[in-house]
Amino acid sequence: MNRKGTVLLPLALALSVAASGCAFPGGRGGTAPGHEEAKPFTVSLRHVQVRDDAKPRLRMLEDVVAKMERDVPGLKVEMEGVEDRVNRFEKLPAEMATGTPPKIFDLFGGTDTQKYVKAHRLLDLTPVLNELGLKDKFFNLDEFTVDGKVYGLPTAGFVEGVYYNKKLFRELGVGVPKTWEEFLAVAEKAKAANVTPLALASADGWVANMMINTMWVRTAGVDSVPGFVNGTRKWTDEDVLDAFRRYETLVRKGYFQANNLGLKYAEQQNAFRSGEAAMMFDGSWVNSALWDKDKSKIVNDVGFFNFPDMGGKGDGAINASYSNGYGFSANVNDNEMKAVKQFIKIMFSEEMQKRQLLEVGVLPAMKLTDLTGVNPIVGEILQAADTKKFPAFDSIVQAKVRERLETGMQELLGGKTTAEKLLESVQLVQESANKETKR
Repeated sequence: MNRKGTVLLPLALALSVAASGCAFPGGRGGTAPGHEEAKPFTVSLRHVQVRDDAKPRLRMLEDVVAKMERDVPGLKVEMEGVEDRVNRFEKLPAEMATGTPPKIFDLFGGTDTQKYVKAHRLLDLTPVLNELGLKDKFFNLDEFTVDGKVYGLPTAGFVEGVYYNKKLFRELGVGVPKTWEEFLAVAEKAKAANVTPLALASADGWVANMMINTMWVRTAGVDSVPGFVNGTRKWTDEDVLDAFRRYETLVRKGYFQANNLGLKYAEQQNAFRSGEAAMMFDGSWVNSALWDKDKSKIVNDVGFFNFPDMGGKGDGAINASYSNGYGFSANVNDNEMKAVKQFIKIMFSEEMQKRQLLEVGVLPAMKLTDLTGVNPIVGEILQAADTKKFPAFDSIVQAKVRERLETGMQELLGGKTTAEKLLESVQLVQESANKETKR
């Protein structure tokens, strides 16, 4: 997810924090004495920048690799690109089970990091951060910290909320909705004007889970997800069910993009940036695609707001976190450790974080001194994020629970189940997963 309990500082604070003390290492004019005799060695690097919209991030990663190979004598980096979900849910778990992960790899925080630490597969980065002076340069490392030690580093932050077409809102005579009732009113006016109220492409189950995650946190509170895992809460609790019933209302009223079950994720962004939809629930990571003048027809009309209040314990909170990053194999020799340190030194520098923000629109995971030149959407996202945060549910619940909810949401969107039946099935999987976890 790509996002998939942390703090994203608002724009004003981000502008004032201390600069990262680590910049790109300087170039060498020639080969240093002894470098010509360095024995060649290879380090594997697994990344997930494989989609067309990830090409700018891939170019930045390739720049990092080029600098690593220049600065570490004998180093050759073998890059492997794997689709995000394949890496997270298939390849990496299999490799961790056999103790053969790449030396550097894309890693998700929270539950993923915790289970790999328990299996002794992740490198403890605490002494490396101290050595490189990076310990206090990140906004938050909670999702990669286990028992006080850091085992992964987030490359970026994310926020999830509602993008909206300002021009369409003006034409419909509506403002940014602050309540559920106002949200429904906007959707109804859009539908009446033959405008898609909410862009959605749910062939990938996780996409539908983004908005419902925020909705049940609204009604049931930010502590609901940890409660599912520790057994103090149930998916079938009335305040959780309330959110799913309201989502079912959106489906029944036809407020979502037509035929969304047959559409891949990118199609909801295409519908929104072409001006066909009034709103779209999505992550901050897509803002650059909406700001692309060559692909977006609504460049000057894109806005962002936190999902409206629903009258529950979680009103006002926003799904914002630092879940996506890099981890490193616990099994590295001295040369490989040199490569790991150089990767961290280059990738997690203010220069790379700033490039990432300016060129791709991805929110920084590290404190920057200057955000000059970022597109206006980022400012609205950071303003919306200036509130209580909660992590994406799939960084907390077990994989089987996430999978059941993904399938169940697709069934709900297709009219093949009800909110009640869906949550009963999810609760059964949750109870089974909790028993397995305790063994």
